[in-house]
Amino acid sequence: MTTFQNQVVAEAAIAEQAWTAALGTVTDEIADCFERREPRALVREMTEAMLMELDTRNCWTLAEALGHRGPHRLQHFLSRAVIDHDRARDRITAWTAAELTDPDAVLIVDETGDEKSSTDCVGAARQYSGALAGIGLCQVAVHLTCASRHGHAPIDRALYLGAEWAADEERRLLTHVPDDVMFATRPQIAAALLTHARDLGIQARWLAGDEVYGGRELRHGARAPGFGYALAVRTGHRVDTAVGRLTVTDLAARVPKKSRMRLRTGHGLKGDRHYDWAMLDIQPDDTPDTHRPGHAAVLVRRHRYTRELSFYRCHSATPVTLADLVDVVCRRWRVEEDFQTAKGVRGLDQGQTTCWNSWMRWTLISMLAAAVLAVTRARTATATTAGSELVPAGGRELLRLLRITALPRPRRDRDHLPHWSAWRRHHQHQAAEAHRRWNNITATTTT
Repeated sequence: MTTFQNQVVAEAAIAEQAWTAALGTVTDEIADCFERREPRALVREMTEAMLMELDTRNCWTLAEALGHRGPHRLQHFLSRAVIDHDRARDRITAWTAAELTDPDAVLIVDETGDEKSSTDCVGAARQYSGALAGIGLCQVAVHLTCASRHGHAPIDRALYLGAEWAADEERRLLTHVPDDVMFATRPQIAAALLTHARDLGIQARWLAGDEVYGGRELRHGARAPGFGYALAVRTGHRVDTAVGRLTVTDLAARVPKKSRMRLRTGHGLKGDRHYDWAMLDIQPDDTPDTHRPGHAAVLVRRHRYTRELSFYRCHSATPVTLADLVDVVCRRWRVEEDFQTAKGVRGLDQGQTTCWNSWMRWTLISMLAAAVLAVTRARTATATTAGSELVPAGGRELLRLLRITALPRPRRDRDHLPHWSAWRRHHQHQAAEAHRRWNNITATTTT
């Protein structure tokens, strides 16, 4: 065991150096996005605090962990400080992509919902979210992840405003939603994220997504800036073939029994995962003006035991193999890993995101922390000796090492903790009194 421990100690030292270098580089990249030095310093503090070992992550808990006397500095940073958060996002996106992308990188689009307790939060409404497994009061955002053989990390996001919410002038005014932000469907938001990524020079080759994003509008929007795609579609999705227009289910029924290929789709601690695959040529219906038709196909995935079928509509400018397309399809799950880490480690769904600025900046810091962690992991893996009997350190395992080497520890001394206990309880008392007075006023006016 001593040999393995020595390997981990060496790996921790490499990770510490990689983290320090990566965080320093990217914070220098965005330094001119802040007019004052105080918010510039808070970016680094918040990035580190988000990755500390805390039960919850919001302005109160982060401020306490950082040793602040109250949450006011962080609240000011999120809502009122003069910050060009859009330019900072572009810098972080470009830096992350430069570190992680390769010629076959995949951009993955997906959405997630964050449950909220009040409709006062920007964009919060009763709406469907897969993260909530149904309809609930939540904010929904469309996210874009970049995945390559070097690693994966979120590189952009956009808040979804439902049609009713986007048309409500009073709520827009109260939450400071910019005038140029209008209602857009989730596929339209995804198309805008893709176009913006290409405008920033992101050199990814593919787009992947689930059934929500398999419609013609997004497929056309993906092809316009030059992306190929492998997008899941529903069983009733119709395609044009050499024998007419068919549903993908009917098309799959025409596959000869021995014309499927068994391919590995993943590897875990319990072994490899295999599915049976078939690739069927179809005619594209989403070719932009001045573009050549290219090569379109439907992938049919069959479970080895249940025989359940899944379908993916694909397109590439040049011919590709079945194995290439299967690899793109399988990388889609990287965005699910990013969501799990974002909510389980960085508190993406716990922030005090009442207004537009606070949502944009909270998610920006979460994205920054994810980017630095992903780049650190990639650099650590490159420097670690191959052939070890230890499995590679995953994101959470690497974070455990960083918490004892590079990241500051939460402040929990005997003077600081009583101060915060008193602050919280006094603040909660004041809030309760304010609610009581307001309830008395409303009760009087309604009688």
